[in-house]
Amino acid sequence: MTSPLDRSARELALALADLQLAARIRLIEASVPGRLIFTTSLGIEDQALTHAVAMAKGRTEIVTLDTGRLYPETYDVWAETEAAYGIRIRAYAPERVAEEEFVAREGINGFRHSVAARQACCGFRKVEPLGRALAGASGWLTGLRAGQSANRADTPLAEPDEARGLIKINPLADWTRADVERFVIDNFIPYNVLHDRGFPSIGCAPCTRAVKVGEPERAGRWWWEQESKKECGLHVYKPEAHGDEPGADVEPGQEAAAFETTLRNTSLEMAR
Repeated sequence: MTSPLDRSARELALALADLQLAARIRLIEASVPGRLIFTTSLGIEDQALTHAVAMAKGRTEIVTLDTGRLYPETYDVWAETEAAYGIRIRAYAPERVAEEEFVAREGINGFRHSVAARQACCGFRKVEPLGRALAGASGWLTGLRAGQSANRADTPLAEPDEARGLIKINPLADWTRADVERFVIDNFIPYNVLHDRGFPSIGCAPCTRAVKVGEPERAGRWWWEQESKKECGLHVYKPEAHGDEPGADVEPGQEAAAFETTLRNTSLEMAR
């Protein structure tokens, strides 16, 4: 049986399909009662959404998860974005005791020991703070796109999150990377300079590298792991416990390499 949440999400997805981004934001705010939360990672997709939400001057709250391990460039674009739009992006930080216990047990970069350890790190740095950010929300906006990775290929414009009791809304789900870049350039939107240095996807500094020519957008995320493991748990509400599976631990030759210093320009430069 289809749940009321599922029906509402399907109806919203259909209504959003033929609209421009600004109209999508207006419709979301008109259609979803209650608290609306947009969680930004300050990456290029989320910067496009931040622009749309800020320009709408509506009731959508913009928040971010400050993991404590972000690149300096990410903090720079955070400050630049607040100044550009006259807003505050509320930060949700990891719970102190959980962080201290993890580092004491695994070491400062212990997330590289196994997939289970990395998921534990993502758990207290991202998933638990996300739970606090979404508490009481009825709608959750994200910058997910179907073209970001094979794992996200079926991303809809709106979907039910039954576990959290809300509608998860992905206003850029049907956009291409080129669509996002053109929107950012045309609207003079601040973006992370790491995107010009070969980082199509930017997460925590020790877990993100520049991608090589021909690699998928998210190849630089947790690059020492198998491709099928590359989600932090934010968009998989109850991530599977992979730690005991054959090959789940880091395989010989998959250890984290020294940070790559040879960086290429992205299509942002080419589009100028």
